[in-house]
Amino acid sequence: MYIRPRRNRKSAAVRFHAQETHLHAGQLIYPLFLYDGKNIKQEVPSLPGNYRWSLDQLIPEVEACLKLGITTFVLFPAVEEHLKDNIASYSYAEDNFYLHAIYTLKQKFPECCIMTDVAMDPYSSDGHDGFVLNGEIMNDETLPILAKMSVAQAQAGADILGPSDMMDGRIGFMREALDDAGFTNVSIMSYTAKYASAFYGPFRDALDSAPKAGDKKTYQMNPANKQEALLEAQLDMQEGADYLMVKPALPYLDIIHLLKENADVPIAAYNVSGECAMLIAACQNGWLDFDKAMPEMLMSIKRAGADVILTYFAKAYAEMLVQGKGFKG
Repeated sequence: MYIRPRRNRKSAAVRFHAQETHLHAGQLIYPLFLYDGKNIKQEVPSLPGNYRWSLDQLIPEVEACLKLGITTFVLFPAVEEHLKDNIASYSYAEDNFYLHAIYTLKQKFPECCIMTDVAMDPYSSDGHDGFVLNGEIMNDETLPILAKMSVAQAQAGADILGPSDMMDGRIGFMREALDDAGFTNVSIMSYTAKYASAFYGPFRDALDSAPKAGDKKTYQMNPANKQEALLEAQLDMQEGADYLMVKPALPYLDIIHLLKENADVPIAAYNVSGECAMLIAACQNGWLDFDKAMPEMLMSIKRAGADVILTYFAKAYAEMLVQGKGFKG
């Protein structure tokens, strides 16, 4: 035999020479849950190792992550119930603690990249991503609310806006509002193919943002659909999206690959809370080795075509890289 593929697997050094996919800390986005107050660091029971942070506690966490090579953070607000209403007015209020945190972090760490969440559900008394009228989630009536939220976040200093609502036309509506307000350099990472998934549970626990009635199936995508993701991608790019995201990641690796093959903008994937919680639980029970299984999980998402990965394992993976314990094929 002249051709023996095993020759390129004979040692760690040679395997690294032949490795096709590489994942670096700078390609990860770290989701962080923000809570109003001081001296707060509350672990999320269904997502061990992840916390609700008050800003004073979050600042040293961000600083530590920057030293590990993580440059981008996506912030999600846990909002008190009394601040919620049916039009999510607190989302763009001047005294919004979330907007204050964005401003503070950008002032303290100008080198960091802050991504935000654009959707009504953290601020809505209905718990939905859109405006609810007589039990129906209204599409067009939601868009001006998202636009106000977007401009407020841009004014606070956000670098990337992440519309997670799945309303039709919201990318173009946001882009126009941002440009009209002078924020032409603020990017939009669209949650392009966000599926009506069963893997969001721990996230909703962290933010207490589950719908008060009904579900999100009239606006989030059917998990059985693939070609629909291409339609969403085409529309989002036409409307000015700078990145396209697939959410969740692991059950939708084929969708990540599909968009990578058909889009001219970077592809993001969200390794969501339920995916991470499953792995954590298996490792806590001794069924899997975290140091081996977690990097393999992230590598599968990168190999499928993701240019950037939002993951609750961002810090753990970056620490492993610093220790020389990253992915070893």
